[in-house]
Amino acid sequence: MTHAANRSRSLGMLRDQLGVVVVLVILVAAVGIAQPNFLRTSNLLSTVQGSVYVGLMAAGMVFALAMREVDLSVGGTYALTVVVGAVLIRDGFSPWVAMLVILALAALLGAGNGVVTTYLQLPSFIVTLASSLLFRGVALAMANGKQISGLPQDHPFFAVLGGNVAGVPASIWILLIATVVLAVLFAKTRFGARVRAVGSNPDAARFSGLPIARTRILALGLSGLMAGVAGVLGLAFYTAGDPTIGGGYELTAIAACIIGGTPLAGGRGSVPGAVIGNLILSTVAASLVFFQVPINWTTFATGAVILIAVAFDSVLRRRGFSWFRRQNSGRTE
Repeated sequence: MTHAANRSRSLGMLRDQLGVVVVLVILVAAVGIAQPNFLRTSNLLSTVQGSVYVGLMAAGMVFALAMREVDLSVGGTYALTVVVGAVLIRDGFSPWVAMLVILALAALLGAGNGVVTTYLQLPSFIVTLASSLLFRGVALAMANGKQISGLPQDHPFFAVLGGNVAGVPASIWILLIATVVLAVLFAKTRFGARVRAVGSNPDAARFSGLPIARTRILALGLSGLMAGVAGVLGLAFYTAGDPTIGGGYELTAIAACIIGGTPLAGGRGSVPGAVIGNLILSTVAASLVFFQVPINWTTFATGAVILIAVAFDSVLRRRGFSWFRRQNSGRTE
């Protein structure tokens, strides 16, 4: 790839993230002006911490969407891993062992979705919708439809992963680390390039000999793994296994990805953009509490903000593209 092409892709990534950053800053400032208590450090940290679980799912979902796939099972995976971890700890296993089991299980479940999608040639939408129901059904059966409590909350697992580090919830630090790692994986590695190539033009990728099946399985496996990381942090924070947890998280994660610059058409994406997009949705939800908006209007308000954010981001990107095209008119690669 030439220097000009690299520069074009880098500027494109910056444009993808500029819109959501501007929207987030304006949103936080507007709410803070109307409700100064919203800007308290404790409230901002609480809002970000509440966004961690979906944020991790959105970061993994970028890889699936960039391949023109979709993973509707992350919410079910999240619920199942929380329940499995709680059952293992309740039955005497070390929480650290339970954590490893959770992560391995989540990655296998995601990869299993990829295997079924690839080798049975079924749409990932249908496969992951079905597996989400399966995972939730297993979680409900394992928990007998009840919350699993009575876990040893004094164990370091809960104190470390469910506590604070340097005054900031550990889950936020983990989200930041995961965002950096996955952003590099998506933008700077051969695997990320394959994901983008398959999403851009599957036929061309097939003719060029790219391992499409393996790439799809790994991408969906990564999506499942990130739901498992969310499950570990959810178990550590809530210190219980709730089989009903995570309902609707998959749709919120997809919305966050789209807001953050990852289109359903595939071929490109932004891990930081997806995480910031989810922060926008979390900020909206938190601000509604301060404005005492009736719960019946919460979903309506969130949907309206999604439309406004996507439209605003789209306008910024079109203007940025026009500027870039003017700046580079007449140049050759």
